[in-house]
Amino acid sequence: MSIDSIQTIGVLGAGQMGGGIAQVAAQGGRKVLLADMDLAHAGKGKDRIAKGLGRLVDKGKIDAVTRDGILERIVPVQSVAAFEAADFAVEAASESIELKKKLMKGMDEACRPGVIVATNTSSISITLLAAGTSRPDKIVGMHFMNPVPVMKLVEIIRGLPTDDATYETTVALAQDMGKTVITSKDCAGFIVNRILIPLINEACFALQEGLGTAQDIDTGAKLGLNHPMGPLELADLIGLDTCLAIAEVLHRELGDDKYRPANNLRMHVAAGWLGRKTGRGFYDYSGKGK
Repeated sequence: MSIDSIQTIGVLGAGQMGGGIAQVAAQGGRKVLLADMDLAHAGKGKDRIAKGLGRLVDKGKIDAVTRDGILERIVPVQSVAAFEAADFAVEAASESIELKKKLMKGMDEACRPGVIVATNTSSISITLLAAGTSRPDKIVGMHFMNPVPVMKLVEIIRGLPTDDATYETTVALAQDMGKTVITSKDCAGFIVNRILIPLINEACFALQEGLGTAQDIDTGAKLGLNHPMGPLELADLIGLDTCLAIAEVLHRELGDDKYRPANNLRMHVAAGWLGRKTGRGFYDYSGKGK
């Protein structure tokens, strides 16, 4: 399939990741069908995209005409059934195996035969998700980085049944969106999170053991390792629930105790302190700034 034939992209999930994917796809000139739990949630997702684009207009990074064109191409829809009109579809829901299996099955049922159905999973087996569909050869991992409009990287993951045409089309589409592509084997965490989540988890252990304050740990990583963000503030940005879910996948699938999630990470998630999206994580975001 040529990417020229991909004019309409279905995005399932209108949250931070799905909204970012929708924005990038629309910036590239494609129509986007944005679905979520219902039309109201999809509409709220488009509203968040509009606010973000509005800030870019205020900063002079894009003009109002460009903003309006992007928003015009993003169409909130009632349900995934609208993906019958999609030429390519991508799932961007929470990092839950059972949820993703259910959503991928629904997308498979809604999309026309031959349409590629991608998942933005950051750790779950593509082969496992493909097995629950009628088109395992057309299932592929397309892992965007957060925040999607800013981060240049996309990981492409081939499941065991993913055919060459699906892989090549997905790579070409990501590149057409202005992304740099790397390819990962279908193994827990893939490349980026196989490296990143143990780093975040070790920072959680360091905090738990009183090795330093959250600020000390993050400053050490930024200035000592030349990282743009510290691991704890990055975890807050990603979402502590997502970090925990990925850590649990690594621990379960790789079977090594070095991947066991830190208790304070578990406790933060249990308390509902999930990071920036809830106003509190390892840092408090309820006031101005951090």
